[in-house]
Amino acid sequence: MRRTFPVATLLFGLAVFSSHGADDARPLNFANDIVPILTKGGCNSGGCHGKASGQNGFRLSLLGFEPKEDFEHIVKEARGRRLFPAAPEQSLLLTKGTAQVPHGGGKKLDPKSEEYGDLIRWIRQGMPYGNPDDPTLARIEVQPAKETLPLKAKRQLKVVAHYTDGSTRDVTRRALYEANEKAMAETNESGLVELMDMPGDVAVMVRYQGKVATFRATIPLGAPVKDLPPVKNFIDEQVIAKLKTIGMPPSPVCDDATFLRRVTLDIAGRLPTPEEMKEFLASKEPTKRDVWIDRLLDSPDYAEYFANKWSALLRNKRTQDWYARGSYLFHDWLRDRLMENLPYDEFVRQVVAASGDLDQHPPVAWYRQVKDAKTQMEDVAQLFLGTRMQCAQCHHHPFEKWSQQDYFGFAAFFSTVNRKASGLPGEEVIYHKRGTAQMVNERSKEPVKPTNLGAATLELRPEEDPRHKLADWMSRPDNPFFAHTLVNRYWKHFFNRGLVEPEDDMRETNPPVNPELLTALATAFVKSGYDMKELIRTITRSSTYQLSATPNECNVRDRQNFSRYYPKRLNAEVLFDAVHEMLGASPQFEGQPVGARAVALPDNSYNTTNYFLTVFGRPDSSSACECERTQEASLAQSLHLLNAKDIQEDLVRDQSRPAQLAADARPDDDKLTELYHLAFSREPTQGELQLGLAHIDKKSRGKANEEAMKARREAYEDIVWALMNTKEFLFNH
Repeated sequence: MRRTFPVATLLFGLAVFSSHGADDARPLNFANDIVPILTKGGCNSGGCHGKASGQNGFRLSLLGFEPKEDFEHIVKEARGRRLFPAAPEQSLLLTKGTAQVPHGGGKKLDPKSEEYGDLIRWIRQGMPYGNPDDPTLARIEVQPAKETLPLKAKRQLKVVAHYTDGSTRDVTRRALYEANEKAMAETNESGLVELMDMPGDVAVMVRYQGKVATFRATIPLGAPVKDLPPVKNFIDEQVIAKLKTIGMPPSPVCDDATFLRRVTLDIAGRLPTPEEMKEFLASKEPTKRDVWIDRLLDSPDYAEYFANKWSALLRNKRTQDWYARGSYLFHDWLRDRLMENLPYDEFVRQVVAASGDLDQHPPVAWYRQVKDAKTQMEDVAQLFLGTRMQCAQCHHHPFEKWSQQDYFGFAAFFSTVNRKASGLPGEEVIYHKRGTAQMVNERSKEPVKPTNLGAATLELRPEEDPRHKLADWMSRPDNPFFAHTLVNRYWKHFFNRGLVEPEDDMRETNPPVNPELLTALATAFVKSGYDMKELIRTITRSSTYQLSATPNECNVRDRQNFSRYYPKRLNAEVLFDAVHEMLGASPQFEGQPVGARAVALPDNSYNTTNYFLTVFGRPDSSSACECERTQEASLAQSLHLLNAKDIQEDLVRDQSRPAQLAADARPDDDKLTELYHLAFSREPTQGELQLGLAHIDKKSRGKANEEAMKARREAYEDIVWALMNTKEFLFNH
């Protein structure tokens, strides 16, 4: 029986054929040709038909990663009502997409577009899925891959798809584009990149049919780079080379007072004492900065501060009262291992492959919060490998190469972890259960054996604990994730900006701002034997770390080239300790000795009873993500510092620092100088001294005896309160 078509349809088909040329004769493949159209239009995104429940009765696989399912939904579901082969342009799929009939997603297709024409052709060809031997997409290539462009330039990208049969196709119009720094570049749907007026490096992620590629643009400022800081190590070599490339002169090296406060806060999590400040500033030794760094790294303060960091990342969480013993033991283990400088690879092994009970091996406490193999794998991947695997559980990772097979193969390393009661409430014994290590792929229903990311499947004996094999692979010198992730995480700690940002999302489509520096740091870290103290020493001894935070006219907008130090707000625990040091108060935490530092608290339980820690963003240890710690300023924080009841009570009590200073017989300028030493680790300027003296005089003028003493005390309370609310006090700079 001969098929007939309306005249309008026939004419449209002829027009499409003439515009596309001979390629129109090519049979269309649903996965290769149709799914990318749906993805480009956002039809299969998580906010539309790609979400788990679909949208208005129509469901697609997220981002088109399951084309066979999509074919069933479009062609066969609902009695095929979405397609009308007799008059393709009347198909519901097209009338909805072009908004000829009401469509919640609005207009997604232009009837004059190539995409619309291909949909018409596909329907006219009989809606084929394609043949089993049709070529599949092997990779995509973006042209150019890297280029140096001037400020405000425009660059049209070209995306070429490479197929398994060796053929190629220009898919520029159907690829998706996204810049990693929105303030530096914008992209349109056809691949035109428009740069802003901010120098540096910007990457554009290109995605097509589950494959990704990246275009990188270097945008020079072009200013002369001179008066460079001294080169202390390879960090300075790489940073200065980058600054010369983009033409951005750095700020000068900071003064001794600024360095002392900065590095003490960053390594020890505390303010320098006035005595330490005087000793450091008085020293004429040329190596005094290096000596002070070593002194901090050898101090218990360093171990306490970084144990606080790792305790949150490793979910040392007390959700029940009887968890206290475990959280204390785990925190103490972290502090002691950091103090003794246990190599990082062994540190990670002792956590990931922990076995026994809490008394034998406290890191088994980690398994109390990560209960199943999937959660254990996801935390290990994100925390130690900088790879977020969560998406790959249900579908192919949208921005990476990891599939569900990769997800369950990696999770299989934890498939033999078992637990039994230890005899103490809330505590368990963790052990390896002999047997075949494997997970079942939830989509294919097939078993998957332990497989390292991007590596071959392992064949293990039943008695072998797969977690030790995982630790072996992670600590290999050629592992592309392990060392890179740790050095990037620590770089973020000291610079308030990772070489890769976020610090635990390291993937091809999120490249580092200085790849050469990241590689050099990782290489040096491996060569040092995974020495964490040596890594900190290397970072903080560099001139790059010691640059001033004060910008020059060229680097005022720089946020990725490390041409200056980027100020950061003191985190919740450090600020709490600094405020109480200024107040002369000794806080009391339940179960802790009087005056215990907030940075030394073992777990999250203190957040609920201390509003200061909560409002300033102390993490609740609920995830392996650094993002749980809030660094953003808020109105609630400002109000708390200004008029919180507990701070006001500590400020006006008889044993407070203001009360002691008011009763001190020393000259007022000496006492004001002491406050500046404590708060800012520097000498006050003459103007600051005069302002403080004038305020004391104004308060006490015309008063005598007890009334004068009370007025002087109030004046010191005002001054301490004012100093604590300055940006110079609240930020590490």
